[in-house]
Amino acid sequence: MATELSFVEYVLETVRLGSRMTYRKMFGEYALYLDEKVVAFACDNSLFIKPSQAVGRLAPDLPQGPPYPGTKDYPIADELLDDPDLLRRLIEETAALMPLPKPKKKPARTAVAG
Repeated sequence: MATELSFVEYVLETVRLGSRMTYRKMFGEYALYLDEKVVAFACDNSLFIKPSQAVGRLAPDLPQGPPYPGTKDYPIADELLDDPDLLRRLIEETAALMPLPKPKKKPARTAVAG
């Protein structure tokens, strides 16, 4: 089941991180970014947080499951949608632990013979 855009908008509204938090659609689901770092996925209208030490400290009892077939289990943070302050803190701390995105390579230019 593909995630509805309204669910993603609800998550962003709940977390209240403004333009720092963005999303990109991929294969009917969504990757959620904070400051250009992937911090979560919205899959099947559920919120999957990237595994990190932040989850272990702030929400160690979250249920686990694969966001999509063939992947490892991720913490499922649906219950934290009722606790926006904790969810926001979890997302911010997860982002702090994630590496910066790799710079995109510019396409090589080819010389035009003339």
